[in-house]
Amino acid sequence: QPNIQTFMTRQAGNNTIDLTPHDAGGQRGYLHIIGSGSALPTKNNFPSSQMLELRNKQFMIDCGEGTQIRLRQMGLKTNRLGHLFISTLHVFGLMGLLTSFGMLNRTSDVAIHAPRDLEALLIPHLRYFADGCPFQIIFQPFNPAASEIIYEDRSVQVSTIPLKHRVPSGGFLFEEKTGDRHIKRDMIDFYQIPTWKILKIKQGEDFVTDEGETIPNEVITTPPTPPIRYAYCSDTAYSEKIIPIIEGVDCLYHEATFAEDEALRARQTMHSTARQAAEIARKAQVKKLIIGHFSARYANKTVLLNQAKEIFENTFLAEDMKTFEF
Repeated sequence: QPNIQTFMTRQAGNNTIDLTPHDAGGQRGYLHIIGSGSALPTKNNFPSSQMLELRNKQFMIDCGEGTQIRLRQMGLKTNRLGHLFISTLHVFGLMGLLTSFGMLNRTSDVAIHAPRDLEALLIPHLRYFADGCPFQIIFQPFNPAASEIIYEDRSVQVSTIPLKHRVPSGGFLFEEKTGDRHIKRDMIDFYQIPTWKILKIKQGEDFVTDEGETIPNEVITTPPTPPIRYAYCSDTAYSEKIIPIIEGVDCLYHEATFAEDEALRARQTMHSTARQAAEIARKAQVKKLIIGHFSARYANKTVLLNQAKEIFENTFLAEDMKTFEF
């Protein structure tokens, strides 16, 4: 598997957008847009699917038709993919992906975080097509109507975001955990700090010299790097109830199925317009907005981007096979 930094350098250009603030110290995460369309596939837009790479882990978000094709077209490996997060039951690419994992002799487990009904839908297909699968599929249902932590490890946690749709639908908030403080190199030399004490100092301890002088931690360290926070909100009508959950995130992905002249259609189908997505971003004071889940009627997405930018300038279009860097 190629190193991700090498891969990203090779793919840089029109398909890569850097969302990293100038003082952030380099990229630490990658959001790959695998599919950016809604229910109906088009020549340019497959149904929704994303791959988030954070802290050397891979997380797949939704798995629409054509996900496997786009993965191969983008050169994305799935060696570090262990958790799939499914927002609603429009998952017509999931069964194919799981069976392909079996054909490729995958042995590591796959955890699927999804509304409870997904397990009942998939089990008959798995029994028929994936009997003798060499890896274990672990269903971890969540309540789409609640906001709760559904995944956590030492460096990342994922919480659900209740969305407003015709069928149960939940978004996801991915958050890095706050890391250690950064020790100043010149302070190590100045105070002759032993190597074995550095970790404790990074974790917040003061330093006591051999002479008994206490050096406050804030003198010899700088604050930890702010954690990345990414919110995914798709298959939802306009809902201000999500604002307290997503407030201030580094990047918000919000569905923008329709332009404003189809606002009635959006309300009837419980989807959002591009302007409504931007309004949520503005009120939540997020740093960046990516809009997607486009209706097949929009061959040219410029109208959607322009309408969103009128409300929230820092808006980007999700497009199949585009990568955003944090």
